[in-house]
Order: sequence, then C-alpha cells, then structure tokens
Amino acid sequence: MSGFFNISGKFGGKTKPKRSLSAVRPLFLCQPYCNNSIVKGNFKTIVQLPKYVDANEWLAVNVFDFYNYINMFYGSVSDFCTLRDCPTMSAGAGFEYLWMDGQKKTSRVPAPQYIDFVMSWIQTLVNDESTFPTKDGRDFPATFQQTVRAIFKQLIRVFAHIYHSHYDKMLSLCQEGHFNSLFAHFVSFGREFDLLDKKDIVPLQELIDIMDSNGILC
Repeated sequence: MSGFFNISGKFGGKTKPKRSLSAVRPLFLCQPYCNNSIVKGNFKTIVQLPKYVDANEWLAVNVFDFYNYINMFYGSVSDFCTLRDCPTMSAGAGFEYLWMDGQKKTSRVPAPQYIDFVMSWIQTLVNDESTFPTKDGRDFPATFQQTVRAIFKQLIRVFAHIYHSHYDKMLSLCQEGHFNSLFAHFVSFGREFDLLDKKDIVPLQELIDIMDSNGILC
C-alpha cells in the first residue's frame, strides 16, 4: 500500500489559515436553512455496524455511497464552480486548501480542478481490487481504515467548499434538506468509526454544533 500513501500525499493538500475578511454569517448557518433536513431523529441506528456484517465491508459500502452522493450534489452546482468564480479551493474566508504534489510541494489550484482530482483519485481507489476487493476470497488490506480516513478527509473538504461557496445554489434548487441530511449522515458515520480529525471539521464546526443541539447527529 505504499502507492496509496504517495497518492494520499499528492491529493492530501494543506489548510492555509487566512485572516477573516468578512463577518457576514454564511447562509447555511442561518435560520431556517440550518435546520432543514429530510431525516427526523438521529442517525445512530443507521450508522452502527449491523450484526454479522464485516466492519471493512460496512466501511466500503458506505464510503462508496458517500462518494457517489457527494459527487452528485457537486455535479448539480458544478456549472457555478468555475476557474473565475472559485480560483482557490476555499472553505470560507478563513480556510484555503492547497494542492500538494508528489514532491510535497504545495500550490494553489482552482476549486473545480481540486475537486476533479479528488473525485478521480477516489474513483481509482474504489476500482482497485487490491484496495476495495469485490471478489470472493480477497481480503481488505491491513491499511484499509487509513485509506477510508484519507477519503473522508477529502470529502469533507468538498462538503466545506459547497457549503461556503455554493449553498445559495443549493437553496435555489431546493436541495438544502437533502444536502444537510447527507452531511449529518456523513459526520455521524465518521464519528462512529473515528474517521474524521477535529482539525478537518473546523470550517463546518458551527453547523455541526447546530446539528448536535438539534439531536440529529449521533
């Protein structure tokens, strides 16, 4: 799996803190949008490992679903995520994700390019039989959970960019309830299996706090 860690480094990026330029409260933190959800109750029973199901199988199935759903939501707003409108991979005024190449050199890349790289990287992993085995007799690699954590790290950055840069388009498409529910499911699953670092959720911490207070997260 040494190749995976090389890829992870290439696509991992870094967060470059910046001085906040605006005190305007983001739409996704405003009422009633922050409370819109298609799910009543919380996700505890949905994310728990079912009896008699292999833990890695459960991780793989859910990662695949999260990847597809996030890709679908991004596709619905991708026409507005352009080189001109999103020249950096940002998550609000205080966060910018930098591209890291194979030599550990960081640089700014436009958000659509960053997200395209991330989605292509995940698709390559999912299609790799040695990483996501689908055939009988094939075992998951010992580093599989590390792979899943790396995927979650990238997917929450896509969530953060959409929330901070394109949530108005989500509202125009009446998708905010579905998107909020997907994010709550994603965070709940990440908590259940320890897939998210605290530093990775900082750009969306306020939204997570609101969801916690509403009892939707587990």
